[in-house]
Parts: sequence; structure tokens; C-alpha cells
Amino acid sequence: MPDHSPATTDLDSERTYLAAARADLARMRERAEALDPNRASDGDSAYELAVTLARRVASLQDDPHTTLFFGRLDFETLSLGGRGPREVSEERSGGELRGVAYIGRRHVSNNDGDPVVLDWRAPVSTAFYRASRTEPMGVVRRRRFGIDKGQISAIEDENLLTPEESDGTSEILAAEIERPRTGPMRDIVATIQPEQDLIVRSGIETSVCVQGAPGTGKTAVGLHRAAWLLYTHRDRLDRSGVLVVGPNGAFLDHISAVLPALGEVRVEHSTAADLVAHARVRSVDSTETAVLKGDSRMAEVLRRALWSRVNTPTEALVVPRGSRKWRIPAYEVQEIVDELTTRGVRFNAARDMLPRRLAHAVLLRMERAGDSPDDKVQESVARCAPMKKYSASVWPAVDPTQVLFDLWSDAERLGAAADGVLDAGEQRILLWDKPARSKGSAKWSVADLTLLDELHDLLGRTPSLGHVVLDEAQDLSPMQLRAVGRRCSTGSVTVLGDIAQGTTPWATDSWETAMRHLGKSEHHLEVLDRGFRVPASVIDFAARLLPSMAPGLGSPVSVRENPGELLLTPTSAAERPAAVVDAVRAALQDIGSVGVIVPDDVVADVSKSLQDNTIEHGQLDAGSGDDADHRVQLVPATVAKGLEFDHVVVLEPSDIADAEPDTRTGLRRLYVVLTRAVTSLRVIHSRPLPAELTNPAE
Repeated sequence: MPDHSPATTDLDSERTYLAAARADLARMRERAEALDPNRASDGDSAYELAVTLARRVASLQDDPHTTLFFGRLDFETLSLGGRGPREVSEERSGGELRGVAYIGRRHVSNNDGDPVVLDWRAPVSTAFYRASRTEPMGVVRRRRFGIDKGQISAIEDENLLTPEESDGTSEILAAEIERPRTGPMRDIVATIQPEQDLIVRSGIETSVCVQGAPGTGKTAVGLHRAAWLLYTHRDRLDRSGVLVVGPNGAFLDHISAVLPALGEVRVEHSTAADLVAHARVRSVDSTETAVLKGDSRMAEVLRRALWSRVNTPTEALVVPRGSRKWRIPAYEVQEIVDELTTRGVRFNAARDMLPRRLAHAVLLRMERAGDSPDDKVQESVARCAPMKKYSASVWPAVDPTQVLFDLWSDAERLGAAADGVLDAGEQRILLWDKPARSKGSAKWSVADLTLLDELHDLLGRTPSLGHVVLDEAQDLSPMQLRAVGRRCSTGSVTVLGDIAQGTTPWATDSWETAMRHLGKSEHHLEVLDRGFRVPASVIDFAARLLPSMAPGLGSPVSVRENPGELLLTPTSAAERPAAVVDAVRAALQDIGSVGVIVPDDVVADVSKSLQDNTIEHGQLDAGSGDDADHRVQLVPATVAKGLEFDHVVVLEPSDIADAEPDTRTGLRRLYVVLTRAVTSLRVIHSRPLPAELTNPAE
């Protein structure tokens, strides 16, 4: 078992070391603030330097609520970065000299440039997360620090070279995992588990898919992998960029503090919808229409619709040059067009090539006539007015919005593009009943914008980022997955999700299929099924839904010693508001955040009831999180995904499930809602619970 009773002198010594480390960090920040970007050679360089310095200063901020380090490793010998043995600090123990490394959220060095605290992402820090008695990785002792208000409050030592000691539970580790929290998600650098660390430190060339049950830390793992990649491949990713994609604004607000806390302030965040915001959403599709528009077959329909805009030449190309006219017959023009349409380049790139290819054909005729044209002549021919006019008539410029407008407005155009891909019934679903007069007055849906993004990419390649983290990926349609995949076509991706939490009618049932739509058929699948945040009583209750909504998917296992609290409160419809208020007040008697998750259509009523009973609360929506830091947050059921609260009050599970378009999606939505609790779950219901919840899973 870990030693929970270190000497007082050890505690005093570690506090002194922390104070010195804080002073070193302050000096690092002061030096960065003193640098003058105006000393750069020119204005552009000065601007870039100023931005870089601002990021540097921001990354050197000291958080007074925590410590600069959370752990320490004692090695028999210590090598840093392959530069040969080097003692970070020295400690005499039993007459032997040991290497000592303090592990923290960021690197801190002293005035001489020697490391005082090692970044948790450094190679030597790996041992803090993975070393064990069976594989100590050169570690003699692992020390964890208990933290209280930015000060070291406790020390716990684990001797990895003592075989008679059995592996025990770290009380400090357990307390940190179960610690109540309010506000945004925190980093988990002090509590990363070995199976999580393997994912975090996966190579940049590897695309990883994480199937993670509730409470397994999959979101935090994905964010920490982004931080590790930025640390390990700084230059490469500074150029190509890193993007985090989440399900909604409330979720992005919830995770927004994690990467900055780790010193990474250059990562962009977006929802899948915002990635493809090529127009304003003014329409809502039926479920049937949205599912069809998200089908991967739409990619072929759009490809055909776009390339059908290339016309068949019916007249010869005639180019006046001096006193002569050079003629390219229509059949030869068609051969050039056919070659360009089949060479696998984007529409606009091929369109730009056409004048030059035709100009080359003209030059060949000039040479056969005895002339000696050079490259300048070819360029002149390619740019002349007759060539531009003729090329535009054969290969016109195309507006993607017009292409989609014509598809939904014209049955003949849609039929030609969808022939053999969509049947007649599916085509009728896509056609507008009353088409708008023009593309400018068309009312586009969310699914339409994803299709517009596909068309934009068919016209010109979407720039690729170095790495994308995609959370709640199971909820994206095939066409949405293609849109995200385009943003990392030459980079890698970390995909996070849970098949059991798919709450859209088009949610995937297979990670292999989802990764193929992302363009990452070659990937590594990791399964996280050990729940560190959701207590056993809650996860066991919610898991009763799994056989009906995700057959074949294994049940998650809570590894927490605290089983948590589950309270089911039947009530009448008339007494329901009072029951909710009582449950919230009971939750407020304990420490930590409180989430009140209710059916979307009663959010306003519940909010008024809380206000009438003087319970201050915030309210989350899909667009963003609540600005104020309220202990109590009112959450529509459709916004709860990815969030967590110490205490959760759920109102009317049957209403939450029934609000979805089908039984499977309804049960999955309910599964998400029930697994948001970290400590206690109170369920208030006037209707009978779904039958699946009243029958324990086998």
C-alpha cells in the first residue's frame, strides 16, 4: 500500500521546493514580458513576434489554486531527452545518489536553465503514469502530492522496488478523481491512468478511435493527446494547426479551459455545424429528409451534378493570331475535356487547365506550320479574349449554392444526377414542394450546409489541418464525417465517442464505418470501459438500457470505491414541481455542482419554479454555456451530452425518451442523461419509468 504518513520534514521540504519553483516561473514570465517585439526587422515580423510573445506570457501564468507539480519520481539514474545522464536534483538516500524529477503541467527552469519541473508530456514523465512493481521503468519511488488551495497538503509515497508490498489504491489519486467541481472541465494530468496514457502518447501519424463509456475520461484523453502532440511536434503543428470539434456550444464552453490550463492557447474549437456554415440556416428538415441528406450516397449525387456543368463542345475553337486564324475542331476539344475530367483533380483546377491545354494544341499547329513559338506565345494564347470566352462556354464557373438549388428545384436535374444511386421515392423526398425563386431566397437546412461543403470541396480542395480531435463522433452523419475528414485529409485524427450514446437517427453503429467516412480506414481502435467519474450505482442503473439500445456492447464498470447515491422519486403531476425543488435543495446541501436535466419542452416551466423558490441557477443551451458560474445549471436533455455534474436531478425519463423520433434514439438519449452524475442521481417521475429501467440487465 502507498505510504500516507511521510515525515513532516518531507512536507516542509516539498513546500519550500514549490515556493522556489513558483519564483522561477515568475522570473521566466518577467523575462518574456521584457522582450520588445518592435526590435524585429520589419512590421510583419514585429507583429508575428508580438503574437508569439503574448502566447508565451499567457502560457507562463501561475494558477494560485493549484501547484506547479503534482508528482515526483525518484530514479536510480535519470536521463533527459537522450542527452545523457543528468541529475534534475539530487537526494542522498541510504548512501546512494538518486535522480529526482518533479512532474507538472508545464516546464519550469531556474536561472541556469536547469529543469526545476518537468512537463508531464516529456518522455521521462511517462514513468509517472505507467511505472508499476512489475515494470518499474527505473523508478524507485513515486510520490503524489495532495493539493489544497494551491498548497501541498499531503504526500503519498509508493515504493516500486519492494516486492512484499501489494499494489494499493492511492487515496490522493482517488480523492482527485472524485473531487467535486464547478465550472468548466479541468485537466486530468495528475490522474491519467496507464490505458489513457497509451492513447495520449500515440504517434502523430496514427489516427486513433476511442470507444469510451460514460465516465471513462475519453474527452479529457482526447484533449490531452492534442496537448501532447503540440508539445512533441511543435513546429509541425504550429504551421498546420489543431482543431477540436464538439457537438454544441455548451460542450465547447465546458471543455474550453482544459488546453489553456496546459499552456496550449493556439487550438481552435468548433462545432460540426460551424465548420460548414456557408449560409444561414433558415429551415428544418424532417427526420426522413435529414437522414437521406446525410447518407454517403449524396457524395456521388453531388459529384455528378457538379461535373454535369461541363458542356459538350459543339463548335471549333478559333484563335486569331496576327494575320492567321488557328482552328481546333470540336472533337479534339472534347478529347482534352475528357482527359481533364478523368485525371482526378478538383473541378476548378481542371477548369483552369483547359485554356492552357487548348493553347498547347494551338502551338502544335503553329509548329507544324513552320513557326517557332515559345512559352510566352503559349501563355499569350491561353490568355487571349477568344480563348477565355470559348473556355468559359465549355467549362463555366460554378456556384455551389446554385448547383444545390437546382437539384432541389428541378426533378430532371436531380434524376440525372441520382440515376442508379437514389430510387424515385428518395428523389421525391429531396425535392422542394415549393422551390424558392432563386438561390438567394432559398431556405437552407443544417444538412444542406454539409452538402454545400461537399460541393465546395469538389470545386477546390479544403485545406488540411495537422490534427483534429472529434468528440461525440457517433452522432455525425456520413456526410458530416466526410466534412470533418476533409479538414485532416493529410493529418491525423483522434475520434472520441460511445456507440451507446448515439442520439441522432443517423448515429453510427460501427466505428469501422465511421472511420471510413472520415477517410481514415487505417486507424487504431481503443476501448475504455473503466469508469472513473460515474459511480457504480448510477452506471449500473443506466446500463439496464444497453441490451435494448446497443446490443452486443459491453457494460461499463465503475472502479470507484464510493458507490454514489441513486434516488428514484415517484410523484404526481401536480406535485412534480415541488419534488424537483426539494431534490435540488437536497443536492445543494452537499458540495459540488448540480445539474437539473429536463425534457426540452419544460425548461421554461422548471426555470420559473426554481426562480419562484429563490434557487439561483444558470441555463445552458446548444449555442453556448451560461456566462455566470452558477452551482445549479438547468439543462435541456438534448444539450446534456458531454457535460458532468456532481449531483444530477433528472425529470421524467419517459418524456425524455419519447421526445426522440424512435425508440432506440430515445433510450440512448436517456442513457446520456442518466450518466451525467459524478456523485448522486435523483430521478423525479410522475409517469412510469421506461420498462427497460425497471428490469435489471442480465
